[in-house]
This record gives sequence, structure tokens and C-alpha cells, in this order.
Amino acid sequence: MHRDHINATMEVDLALLKSTKGLLKISEMVCVFMAFVCYAVASRPVYIAATCMEFFITLGFLLLYLLKLNKMFTLFFWPLIDMFNSFFAAALMCILSLVAVSTYTVKGTLSGGIVGFVAAALWSLDGYILFKKITFNKPRTTTEAQTG
Repeated sequence: MHRDHINATMEVDLALLKSTKGLLKISEMVCVFMAFVCYAVASRPVYIAATCMEFFITLGFLLLYLLKLNKMFTLFFWPLIDMFNSFFAAALMCILSLVAVSTYTVKGTLSGGIVGFVAAALWSLDGYILFKKITFNKPRTTTEAQTG
């Protein structure tokens, strides 16, 4: 009995790991993980939850691009979602770090806040690069203008 089966091999984009996008995502994850460890040592549950959440969201985007799942799930415009997440994560981490640095009682909280600022800067850079790549007001070509 011969069975037709779907080619279920998954592509992996290893070049992503050496690209600016991939290196930024990995750097963001390393920084936010370091902040997570600092907050865990200092026993700061609110900070632990926020850093843990952002770590897994960034890991999700890295896996999305690494496994080329963004090409399979085309319902969403992934670069735009990634850009909004990057700016949201930067703002969240910046606020969290400001509070951590200004109210610390344990040095782990201070360290986590400082590393959090680095992560916020990386997310800001990531969001800015994504924003520059997304062209909302791209001029139409003459052919599009004639047919549209």
C-alpha cells in the first residue's frame, strides 16, 4: 500500500543567528535573563514576572523567525507586531528598571535594574530598525498610479 504524505520537514534559518535581527533578539534575551536572575536573587516577584514574560515573548519571536513560521502564518503582519512588542518591551523594562534602581534595598535589584536598562536600549534599537524597514508611506510607482 503506497501512501502519499506531506513533506513535513521544517526549514531552519541558521543565517538569522548571525544577522542583525538574530543577534539583537539573542542579546535582548541574554540581558533580560541576567535581569531575571538578579531579581530572583533579590526575591522581587513583580520584577521576576515581567522579565520572565519578556524573555519568553522574545524567545517566541526568535523561534518564529528561526523556524520560518512567519511564512506559514501569514494572517498577521509579523514585522509590525514585532516592532510594537519591541517598543512595548523597551518602555516596560525602562519603567521597571527606573523603579528598581530608585527603590532598591538589595544590590540584586540595583543590578537587575541596570541590566534592564541595557535590555530596554536593545529593544528600542530593534524597534527602530523594524520601523525603518516597514514603509507605511511608500510612494506608488507610475504603473500602480495608472491602474489604481
